[in-house]
Amino acid sequence: MLRRSAWPLAAIAVLIAASEAHAHKPSDSYLTLAVAGTQVAGQWDIALRDLDRVLGLDANADGAITWGEVRERHRDMAAYALSRLSLATDSEACPIATAEQLIDRHSDGAYSVLRFTARCAREPAPLQVTYRLLFDVDPQHRGLLRLQHAGQARTAIFSPDAPMQRFTIGEPQRLAQFAEYLKHGVWHIWIGFDHILFLLSLLLPAVLVRSGARWQPASAFRDALLDVVSVVTAFTVAHSITLTLAALGVVAPPSRLVESAIAVSVVLAALNNILPVVSERRWVLAFVFGLVHGFGFASVLIDLGLPRGTLLTALLGFNLGVEAGQLAIVCVFLPLAWRLRATWAYRQLAVIAGSGAVMLLALVWLAERAFDLRLWS
Repeated sequence: MLRRSAWPLAAIAVLIAASEAHAHKPSDSYLTLAVAGTQVAGQWDIALRDLDRVLGLDANADGAITWGEVRERHRDMAAYALSRLSLATDSEACPIATAEQLIDRHSDGAYSVLRFTARCAREPAPLQVTYRLLFDVDPQHRGLLRLQHAGQARTAIFSPDAPMQRFTIGEPQRLAQFAEYLKHGVWHIWIGFDHILFLLSLLLPAVLVRSGARWQPASAFRDALLDVVSVVTAFTVAHSITLTLAALGVVAPPSRLVESAIAVSVVLAALNNILPVVSERRWVLAFVFGLVHGFGFASVLIDLGLPRGTLLTALLGFNLGVEAGQLAIVCVFLPLAWRLRATWAYRQLAVIAGSGAVMLLALVWLAERAFDLRLWS
């Protein structure tokens, strides 16, 4: 039977095991609305894997969705999506009509691209958008909106708790733009399981010291705190650099290479807890691999799009959102780890067995991302 102190760690292990193996990109769709007078032009990118889940696109059940299978279901896909989206002014709905359907690739796979137009009786100010795609089958799904008008853009996130939102058409306020991208940053780090597991793998030994061939509990909280601060700071500085460079289009490495390298970083960080090579200056690992993770963070920001008029505001908001989400994780982790550091459950179950489980999971991610396989349903 597990000791009482092991239950929090066991719960964490169960949550990790139950997490989706495609860690970096959860279920998102990308909705763009461009308002010009009384007309709204829309483009909606929805992952084919999500549509297959509800419509069964893979007709022959061979595990691969072909262009022929998609083409046969275009009408069903459009009807399903548009039945879960509505646009309206204060007084009446804006009818939506399908324009065309295409296929495009995002960093996490193939997407259906649905283009449509909506006509309102008068200029939609404000515009009310109601979004209910996939919420009935996946409460973790999010709709990422980019709203354009007169050369300006703003963003929003639709969730089961916020399926309907209203937007005043006009130039967005910088503070509102900052808040929107801040929210995107927080959400992205919280659902980025590979980022979280990399960081936690580096932080697990922070409350321990290496003595011979064993991990022993640290005696001074100040030393543990400084270790955590150095790792988190190095990770933050590194991923902020590459996130900014990628978002501005200065550097654009292939997404498969980035995602594979992120999986490698998780493998090495976890392996280092079992067979320590770097036991004291883990901030170096945090910085080196943080550069890679920054490209991963940038992928969602690129998909959202950066508004030209408030470029620096959006970048700053997203980056600070990532840091706020990261800080929340650290604030939960450190007190719990310090309290349990002297227990067998922490040193063996969390650090050794937990790191082994994380390493195996990351190896699955690596195989999937490097060779475009599907090993985890």
